[in-house]
Amino acid sequence: MVLTATDQIAELVEDATEGLNVDKGAFLEKAYEVKSHDSLIKFALEQMDEAAPDWTFAAGRIYLAQLYKEAATNRGEDNGYGDFHHLLVTLTEKGIYTDLLLQKYSKDEIEWLADVVEPQRDRLFNYLGLYTLASRYLARDHDKNVYELPQERWMVIAMYLMQDEEPARRIELVTEAYWALSNLYMTVATPTLTNAGKTHGQLSSCFIDTVDDSLQSIYDSNTDIAKLSKNGGGIGVYMGKIRSRGSSIKGFKNMSSGVVPWIKQLNNTAVNVDQLGTRKGAIAIYLDVWHQDIEAFLDLKLNNGDDRMRAHDIFTGVCLPDYFMEQVEKRGDWHLFDPHEVRQVMGYSLEDFYDEETGAGSFRDRYLECTASPLLTKKTVPAIEIMKRIMKSQLESGTPFMFYRDEVNRHNTNPQAGMIYCSNLCTEITQNQSPTEFLEEYVEAEDTIVQKYKSGDYVVCNLSSINLGRAVPDDVLEKLIPIQVRMLDNVIDINTLPIKQTRLTNRKYRAIGLGTFGWHHLLAKKGIHWETDDAVAYADQLYEKIAYLSIRESMELSREKGSYPAFAGSKWASGSYFSEKNYTGAAWDELKAEVATYGIRNGYLMAVAPNSSTSMIAGSTASIDPVFKPFYFEEKKDFKIAAAAPELDHQTYDIYRKSAYILDQRWSIRQNAARQKHIDQSISFNFYVPNTIKASVLLDLHLLAWKEGLKTTYYVRSTSNDVEECVWCES
Repeated sequence: MVLTATDQIAELVEDATEGLNVDKGAFLEKAYEVKSHDSLIKFALEQMDEAAPDWTFAAGRIYLAQLYKEAATNRGEDNGYGDFHHLLVTLTEKGIYTDLLLQKYSKDEIEWLADVVEPQRDRLFNYLGLYTLASRYLARDHDKNVYELPQERWMVIAMYLMQDEEPARRIELVTEAYWALSNLYMTVATPTLTNAGKTHGQLSSCFIDTVDDSLQSIYDSNTDIAKLSKNGGGIGVYMGKIRSRGSSIKGFKNMSSGVVPWIKQLNNTAVNVDQLGTRKGAIAIYLDVWHQDIEAFLDLKLNNGDDRMRAHDIFTGVCLPDYFMEQVEKRGDWHLFDPHEVRQVMGYSLEDFYDEETGAGSFRDRYLECTASPLLTKKTVPAIEIMKRIMKSQLESGTPFMFYRDEVNRHNTNPQAGMIYCSNLCTEITQNQSPTEFLEEYVEAEDTIVQKYKSGDYVVCNLSSINLGRAVPDDVLEKLIPIQVRMLDNVIDINTLPIKQTRLTNRKYRAIGLGTFGWHHLLAKKGIHWETDDAVAYADQLYEKIAYLSIRESMELSREKGSYPAFAGSKWASGSYFSEKNYTGAAWDELKAEVATYGIRNGYLMAVAPNSSTSMIAGSTASIDPVFKPFYFEEKKDFKIAAAAPELDHQTYDIYRKSAYILDQRWSIRQNAARQKHIDQSISFNFYVPNTIKASVLLDLHLLAWKEGLKTTYYVRSTSNDVEECVWCES
């Protein structure tokens, strides 16, 4: 867009540089020379370096001025924010917004909320954050013309999520939700950010399916996964119940082709069923380390070998019992079994058990029974050889993810209702799972065929994250977390999910995943170095506070609206959740008693997701990860933009100084173990390692993660592999 009058150029530069540590004179001189927004933005970004990070805000303000003009032109209004009610009417008529906003809110309410909007908060964005929000998430018409502006996106999300609250409180709750979003104290999940208020209302990030050992279940799951992928969801799939290669079918021996062909089928689904051409589907497959097909499974992502036995477009995860890790450490043997044969011969499913205590429990008892049985076919390999294959794949492809099944199930808040077999695409969700069971098919009328199923627990991830780098220094957690938990809880009821099992499971557990990002940002602001006991202690202290506030608000919601249906018999109901965590003191004792009396609204409550895009929008650091460098270039498929660590200056530089790949990962593990104590689900935890890492060092990291009580680990990010970012669990 071309700039015209000299005084307009001067005014634009004055506004863009106000309060920033940039060379205003050079910027003004360039503005007179180039006379276009795009060239000014490019100039500003070229000036960025470690000593002058404020140029990103100058570029952001120029981009904002351009965005205001484009939106105003499309809306037929003056520059900047215009008539909010008119925007809702226009985009509803164009089929972009759902008509629910105009149905649920009166014109007077909408006009009142328009006055709540604070355009000045657009200046909180740096260029990268604003560009990401504008190019991916702001509402546009079918010709991709922008109509919605950033503060209107926040307000529409707030209105949409609060639409069914009590009318007497609804406007107050919308205002609080807008406050939380517009101040960048929190972010919602990518699907919520994209779809809230629009005609496509799928708001959840991830799903987890459990496939049974039958042709019906395998193909039904594939169909369900295709529907979810089409609607914008990342999928985790547990395939540990499927019989292995060479297993019998209907008594005929050596007939099964194992799990790999079915995984390749899902690989094709991921490629072919995309989100309107924007990105391919994302599917993570999990398998138990004792499954007889585990070796072929661990080779799926390798770049060499028989391509008929490869699946390059899915992600892999391996389910690891404590006993396997013990055998790795002592260099003992490991035995591989066919789950179908175990069921036939032993009369139980080995995957349905876990060790209830550290070093003892029903899984290892059953596993040792299987090992001793002369009736079972088994393959014996050194446990360390399996671990070597895991690490080789991780250094080449970043996967498999690690799922420590015993630790996960020992801390399941709802063990009375089921079993957790695996995690999701981003390894932070751990909730009860079970396969959906086909019951019968019959003809109801002359031309109507009816199929009946017994629904399994089909996990749904409803996510949102606290921006630690802003919320903690501003001391707003006590105000923020209650509105954030309520927003998440409302997602469950408002959501439009294409698979009926997901709707039933969503309402049965009312599971949410309150998470965080901006950890390294917060450490920098606090002056706490990464590789210190202070950082570990601070993680312990802060996440206990977040847990307390989250549980308290879920209890208050239960008092107001009722507890989740599966509450009876849970660890929340018995109080054992609090004793397991060793939560003591007057405040915790009172909360424990209140939960016993009033229940809790959400059966699963906290999970820390990866969130690189949404943390970019909020101008902070991703999840609980360290920054790569103090100054770097953020590269995605559609851009390469200069970026600096948040609030980089002479004081914070020393905290950001070490690259993620240089930091001692043992400190990262200890930090994560400290916060994991307070997270009822799990955490997307990455290892950052140099490509020269010795196998023994990587092995020690995995053993330390397991011993410290981590439930899952996500990518092994080495300087030699280029892992694909997960966008589904961004929050």
